[in-house]
This record gives sequence, structure tokens and C-alpha cells, in this order.
Amino acid sequence: MSLDLAATKPHERLAALLADDLDAVNTVIRERMASKHAPRIPEVTAHLVEAGGKRLRPMLTLASARMCGYDGVHHINLAATVEFIHTATLLHDDVVDESNQRRGRPTANLLWDNTSSVLVGDYLFARSFQLMVETGSLRVLDILSNAAATIAEGEVLQLTAASNLATTEETYTHIVRGKTAALFSAATEVGGVISGQEDSVVKALFDYGDALGISFQIVDDWLDYNGTDATGKDIGDDFRERKLTLPVIRAVAAADADERAFWERTIGSGKQADGDLEHAVSLLRKHGTLDSTRETALQYAADAKTALEALPESEIRAMLIDLADYVVARIN
Repeated sequence: MSLDLAATKPHERLAALLADDLDAVNTVIRERMASKHAPRIPEVTAHLVEAGGKRLRPMLTLASARMCGYDGVHHINLAATVEFIHTATLLHDDVVDESNQRRGRPTANLLWDNTSSVLVGDYLFARSFQLMVETGSLRVLDILSNAAATIAEGEVLQLTAASNLATTEETYTHIVRGKTAALFSAATEVGGVISGQEDSVVKALFDYGDALGISFQIVDDWLDYNGTDATGKDIGDDFRERKLTLPVIRAVAAADADERAFWERTIGSGKQADGDLEHAVSLLRKHGTLDSTRETALQYAADAKTALEALPESEIRAMLIDLADYVVARIN
């Protein structure tokens, strides 16, 4: 391997290997996000789709299909389906979270309005179902429609758990598996299904996507308290939005009376003042919950790599293993 290649990030190497397929996916995305009668739809969609995202989820579909020897064309539509579902959830999330920044740019709801973001998100969900139906596979439709429902369920569960200091790690995992991992696992699983792989291989692909997605979200939650502005998100958003993420859940469980009162005020009641974010971070460090959260993310990444052992060695399998390491490398 050349030094230049060795220095390239795993998702970039994967994108280079799948370049032709990704070009085809981007063509489908551009075609299907068009609207003859409502120009606001492609305007809003293009703002987010063309903002420089890694296309990680559609790449997982393409990589899984390629790794399984698929030589048809349905993986292109399925990868576009996955990206549309993901984009729709981002549009909706930014409205719910009242976010102002996404991928380092102003959010669509800030540039246009909440109504546009919600309705364009709905349009993309509808488009995603049109795309998945075109494969003619009821099993694929079942997987992706279940994923869409699970994502919505996870978001609602997060909404009801927000600011509730009684939220457990089990509930947190349900939320993460719903809002993030469900689409990762569906993206990898459908690649195996359209390739006609046996159930054990399809299950391995699901397990990889599931563990990778959970690890990805845990890292994201860790970065909210220990990252930098270079990550493309506003540091402390989760704290300001009173979300019970893993570092906070563990800190609350270890809190003394005074610390409990702090969490009740800032997260439970939402009465936050200058300096509270810094104090929250100091409590996370005091109880070692940032370190323990990091270890949990590393374990899920290890589980993802273990799942791929069911598949034969290949260049793509090696890249997917490297990808699991890269996801958690953000917190090293």
C-alpha cells in the first residue's frame, strides 16, 4: 500500500472503490429529488444533500452488495433510498432540535422555515418508498419500511426521555438503535438480501451495521461534550437540548446530592446559566463517564468487526473493518 493510500480515510478509500456506483446513486438522487410543480423541494434537498456529507449509509449498501458478489442494478436505487431516508430524518431532526447548523452550514429550517423542512422531508420519505418498491423485493421493502418506522419510534422515544433523569442506559440504547443504528443495519442488510445470500450472511451484515451505528452515535454523543467545533456541530447542543445521553446518564447515576440538584436544575427543569456547560463537563470527567462512554463505543466497534468474520476476506471487507476503527478514532 502506498503512503498516500495508507493516509486516506477508510470511507474515502471505499468511495474511490465504489466511485462509479456512487455516481449512479447521485444521478438517481438528483433525478428523484426534482419536482415539476414545487421548486422549493429540490432547493431544500440540494442544500443538505450537496453539503458535503460522506454518503456513508448508501456506501454501506453498495459495499455490502459488492462484497456479496451482486452484479445487478437494484443496489443503486437502494443506496439512493437509504440516502433519502437519512436526509428526510435530518430535515425533521433540525426542526425538532431547533438546530442552526448542519455539516458546518446553516440548516434548511434556518434558511427557509420549519414548514418547508418538514414537508420536504415528507416528500423524500415518499420518494424513498417509490425507489425501494422498484426492486420488486418484498423482503427489501419489509427491511427498509421497518427501518423507517424504527427511526421515527426512536425519535419519539428520545423526545419522551428528554429531561427525564430516570432515563436508563437500556432506554438510551433503544433510542440509539432506533434513531441511528436502524438505518445502518438496514443499509448493510439489504445489500446481502438483493445478492441472494444465505440467512447467516445477511444476519452478519445486519449485525455489522447495527453495531457500527450504535458506536457511531455514542461517539457523536461523546463529542458533544469533548469535541471541537471542527466536528461540524455546536458543542454542548445535547446539554442545551436537555438530552440524556450516555455520559450524562452515567454521571447522574454516580451523582451526590449537590450534583443531583445540578442535573435536576439544568436538565430536569432546563434552568441553565453561564458556566453550566463547563460544570457539566467537569462532573463527567470527575466520574469518568467520558472515559467509560469511550470504552463502550470501542466495544461496539469491536462487535462490528467481529460480525464481518462470517464473510470471506476481501478488499471491501478490510475497508469495512477499517471503517469501524475510524468511527471510534474520532475519540482517540
